[in-house]
Amino acid sequence: MGKARLEAFSDGVIAILITIMVLELHVPEGDTLAALRPLVPVIASYVLSFVYLGIYWNNHHHMLHVTERVDGAILWANLHLLFWLSLVPFTTSWMGEHHFAATPTAVYGGVLFMAGVAYKVLQSLIIRRQGPHSLLAKAVGRDWKGKMSPVLYAIAIPCAFVNQWIAGGLYIAVAIMWLIPDRRIERVVSA
Repeated sequence: MGKARLEAFSDGVIAILITIMVLELHVPEGDTLAALRPLVPVIASYVLSFVYLGIYWNNHHHMLHVTERVDGAILWANLHLLFWLSLVPFTTSWMGEHHFAATPTAVYGGVLFMAGVAYKVLQSLIIRRQGPHSLLAKAVGRDWKGKMSPVLYAIAIPCAFVNQWIAGGLYIAVAIMWLIPDRRIERVVSA
C-alpha cells in the first residue's frame, strides 16, 4: 500500500491537536501585562506541548519519507501513536489549569511515555517490514534518544508526586534532546 493517505491523515490529526490546544488559551481578565500572570502555567504547558507535537510531526515526517510502503499493521500502529498524541491537549489543559499539580503532571508524563512507546512500536514495525538494511534502519541505528526518552518519562512520573518541577524539568530535557537537529535520516537519504 502507498503511504500518502497515512501521511495526510497523520498531518491532519496533529494539526487539529495543535488547534485544539490553542483554543484552550483564554483571554485574560484584564488589559495589562499583570493580567497574564495567572495564565503563565497555562501558556507554559501549551508551549511545551506545542514543541512536543512539533517534534512528533517532524520525526514522523522524516520516518515516513524513507518508508516505501505501509500495511495494515503499520496503519494500526500509526493510529496507536495518534491515540496517545490525541490526549496531549487534554493533559496539557489539565496540567496548566492546575498549575502543574502532581497528578496532572504525572498523567501528562504518562501520555508522553505512551506516545514514546507507540512511536517506537511504529518505527520498529516499519523497520521489520522493510528489512534491517532499509534506509530507516540505517538512519535509526542504536537510537539512543528513542531509548532514553521513555526512561526519563518513567523517572519523571513518580517525581511529579515528590516535586512537580523535577518532573517538568525532565519533560523539558527530553524535548530539548529532540529539538537538537537530528540529521540521521537526511544523512542516509543524501548518501
